This record gives sequence, structure tokens and C-alpha cells, in this order.
Amino acid sequence: MEKPQTRIQQRNQAAILSAGLNIFSQYGFRGSTLDQIAEAAGLSKPNLLYYFPSKEAVHSALLARLLDTWLDPLKALDATGDPITEIMGYAQRKLALSRDYPRESRLFANEVLQGAPHIAEVLATDLKNLVDEKAKIIRAWSEAGKVADVDPHHLIFSIWAMTQHYADFDVQVRAVLGDREPYDGAAVFLDAMYRRLLQP
Repeated sequence: MEKPQTRIQQRNQAAILSAGLNIFSQYGFRGSTLDQIAEAAGLSKPNLLYYFPSKEAVHSALLARLLDTWLDPLKALDATGDPITEIMGYAQRKLALSRDYPRESRLFANEVLQGAPHIAEVLATDLKNLVDEKAKIIRAWSEAGKVADVDPHHLIFSIWAMTQHYADFDVQVRAVLGDREPYDGAAVFLDAMYRRLLQP
């Protein structure tokens, strides 16, 4: 049985993961170093290596946590619920994820832009299977006349693009909007746009 971590060990590990998230989301995996992560965590490099043996180990731990968080909003789409409410709920959950976890969104984007070397298998299995499952539900709603005839996969892709943009391009969005809070207007716009698109 593995010995439970002390409070200091828990704090140090959390500091390393938070620092890794900052560094990887800013510089990508290739552009990041253990020295940068250690400095951002306020630890020496040997101390960091006590918890994680390599840069890859820190990155893998972050991606594992991220993928669970990333898939949850789509998992919550319920075949027994009101179709438009369910799809709109998914879009709003994805937008909230971008608002609340912008570093995680950029970490994911950087990984995918580099060809997904660490999560390609998960994308081709867990993610694909989940999207296919939910696409069947949306297709059934379309065929039953409960929502407009839309390609469910491209609908889901569009929700990803429309919501993750606010996290991945936060600097650009805020530069254009100035003092306006992006997520308030985004939520209203997404609701209006997708309701019009989905209305049968």
C-alpha cells in the first residue's frame, strides 16, 4: 500500500502541476523546460525531480487530469432531455470551461497543434467514441423533427471552435473588446445563434 503524502508533499506537487500548466500552456511542450517549471513552482530542480522524474511526467499528469475535465460537458448531454436545452447546455458548459480553465484549454490546443503526440490514442478512441455516441443522439433528434437537420459532428466541432476561442485567443479577444467582459456577451450570442440554428 502506497504511503499517503504529507501536507508539504501535497502542496509541492500541486505547485509543480500549477507551474507546469502555466509554462506548458504558454510555451507548449517543446518550448518548456524543467528549469522553467521548477522556478515557477518556487522549488529547486532536484526537488521537482523527487515528485516527477521528467518533463514528460509533469505533462502527462496534466493531460490526464485535463482529459477528464474536457470530456465531462459532452458526457452530460442527455438523450432523454429536451433536445435544444441539452445542446444549449453543452455549449454553455463548454464556454464556462474556457472561462474557468483557460490554461487547460491552451495546454490542450498546444498539444493538438503539435500533432497530439501524447494524446493521439485518446483522441482516436475515448474522444471519438464519445462524440460518435452523442452525434447519434443529435441525429435521432433531427430525424424526429425535434431539432433542425444539422450534421451532428460539425455541430459539435462548431461548439468547440466557438467556445474554446475565448480561452485560446484570450489576448486577442480582450484587445478587441477593451473593457467589455468577453464571456457575458459570448453566452448571450451563443444562445441566440444556436437556438436559431437548431429550431426545427
